[in-house]
This record gives sequence, C-alpha cells and structure tokens, in this order.
Amino acid sequence: MGYEFELKFRADENTLALLRREVVGEEKTYHMHTTYYDTPDGSLSAKRYTLRRRMENDVSVCTLKVPAKGDGRGEFETVCDTIEAAVPELCKLSGLAELEGIAIQEVCGARFTRIAKTFVWQGTTMELALDKGELFGGGRTIPLFEVEVELKEGSEAAVRAFGAFLSAAYGLQPEKASKFRRGLALYRGE
Repeated sequence: MGYEFELKFRADENTLALLRREVVGEEKTYHMHTTYYDTPDGSLSAKRYTLRRRMENDVSVCTLKVPAKGDGRGEFETVCDTIEAAVPELCKLSGLAELEGIAIQEVCGARFTRIAKTFVWQGTTMELALDKGELFGGGRTIPLFEVEVELKEGSEAAVRAFGAFLSAAYGLQPEKASKFRRGLALYRGE
C-alpha cells in the first residue's frame, strides 16, 4: 500500500507566487484535470474513500484513497484511460473487493495548474505543491489557491515542522477539507 501524508493550507495568488520564488528545489509544472466519483447513494464518501481520475499533463492516473492509521491516507494508483477500467486494478491493489462492480458517477472535480518543488528540509524529502485553478460540482465553481506539503521520504515530524514554519512566516492557515470534500460540498449545494 502506498501511504500519503500531507498538510494543506489556504493561500492566495500572491502567496503562491512568493513561495515559488523563495522555496528552492527542483521545479515541475503539471496541468491537472481531476474528476471525483462516488456511488449514487454516496457510500464511498461516507466511508471516507476518495476515487478519482486525474489527467496529469497527458497521463491519466486513477487513484483510490482510504483511511489509514494516524494522520495519513492509504493511496493506490494505476495508470488507466478510464475510471471504469481502473476500478478492478484498484480493487486488487487495495484488497477492497467491495468496490468491484459498483455503480459510480462523476460528482465533482478540479482544474488547476500545480507548480511542484521537491526539496530536502531537516533530512526529509518533501514536495511543495502550489495549486491555482478552480473546484467544480453541482454546476458551481469556486477558485482554488492551495499549498500542499507532502512527505516523499523521511519524517512526518519534519513535514509538520515545515508546515509550522510556513504558517508563521507566510500567515498560511491550515485547510482541513480536501479538494474532493470541498467539491462534494459544491455538488451537494452546501
């Protein structure tokens, strides 16, 4: 199982530009179009599962995220052209046979550009993701300006310390809701 640990922060366009200039690291740009799926009765989101297909530049990556111990998430990914074709493979990877053959539908999504910077801080490799775009669901859209700090290799404590540094130095506020949860709220009209 893949394991994901990340911290998210609300930002604005100026802060994204400032962090891009000031954080030193290998930089890559991704154009993302993410579609999130759920069952018609919302059973996946009720279990805190996230099922998505994301176009990362020209590559279609399908992902299943599930709750894990601690503050991280279990994450399973496969490169596949459609979510329907990916679900059987995600079932194998995750061991969640309950997903096999379920009816799913598109519920929300996100379109954004990610500037990703990989760097080492306190002996830990992290990725700083600077996301700018929009979330959509239920015929509504809202702007997306977000900073993510993701653990790539090393210690969760170092990621937390770097997150505390970002909060103090740049006035960033934690974002508790994932892109999926915010898009789902749009879809539901909340």
